[in-house]
Amino acid sequence: MDSNRFITRSVLIISIIVAVVAFLFSTSLFRVTLPLFTWKSISSFVQHPLPINFLQPMANNKTPVYFFSHGGPTVQYETDHPVYPVLQNIGSEITKKVKPKAVVVFSGHWEAGRDVIEVNTAEHTDLIYDFYGFPPEFYKAQYPNRGSPELASHVLDLLTKAGIKAKGVTRGLDHGVWSGFHVAFHPQDNPLNVPLVQVSLYANQDVDMHYRLGQAVASLRDENILIIGAGMSVHNLRDMFVTQGDPRPLPYVASFDEALKEAVESPPSERQTRMSEVAKRPDARQAHPRFDHLMPVYVAAGAAGGDAGKRTWTLHEGSMGWAQYRFGKVPAS
Repeated sequence: MDSNRFITRSVLIISIIVAVVAFLFSTSLFRVTLPLFTWKSISSFVQHPLPINFLQPMANNKTPVYFFSHGGPTVQYETDHPVYPVLQNIGSEITKKVKPKAVVVFSGHWEAGRDVIEVNTAEHTDLIYDFYGFPPEFYKAQYPNRGSPELASHVLDLLTKAGIKAKGVTRGLDHGVWSGFHVAFHPQDNPLNVPLVQVSLYANQDVDMHYRLGQAVASLRDENILIIGAGMSVHNLRDMFVTQGDPRPLPYVASFDEALKEAVESPPSERQTRMSEVAKRPDARQAHPRFDHLMPVYVAAGAAGGDAGKRTWTLHEGSMGWAQYRFGKVPAS
């Protein structure tokens, strides 16, 4: 008898508790019973759901880092040039296997201050036709792209935390980016379809500063953001004009390009030192009278951290070297 009374009483108490909880969760008292920040978080999520990209689980692997030898403004029209299918394949690898949610690019055509880096914060910008003496149609070229003020702000924060002076600016996209990207990420055949933010180089010839610049943004790779350096492994415009476009490679093209390869492919713990030594070679100033087109490979190598670098292709042509590099591993799919 006592046992039956105990069971009945227990059931009654549990029923009362359930009723009270149900009442609280069905009224505005629910907001009072939960911490204020919790309610705000729930309300915000319902009213402003997160973008689908951020709802997907992040990959365990870092994105690889790339260096493009981008060529001149003719590259997107010269479909029979040996580099054309190479850039196409790299672009396809990026869009179909790496699948980044955004791209940050450093081009040899944008140098800011000697000790200041600039970041393009604009969402919509025109192209910069930073070349001279080409047919009129070259100055009508288009490359659809969109920036990301949010990503630009994030890059600025990373640079500042690394002790690098940096500022946001509004700027167009130069042909050091859009000419090669037009081949790698053709607007119709293989569109990039993710935000693209360009970051400047320093206006100096200090390779170690540029290596550290890459190190400062390396954590972007953990966020599925791709880092690309765009320049040329050998770039001597003066000799190109002197030789009138003769495709036979000048002696320094092969010697410097191969020395750069050995340095980039050295163990990551030795890479910065080895790459610094390459810039002091006697043929370095022949290969690059100015280091503007060389610096992006130092940025890329710095961003690679402990990941190995590999030259995936090259061509020695006149006074130009067309090496393409990748640092890190490409996802299986």
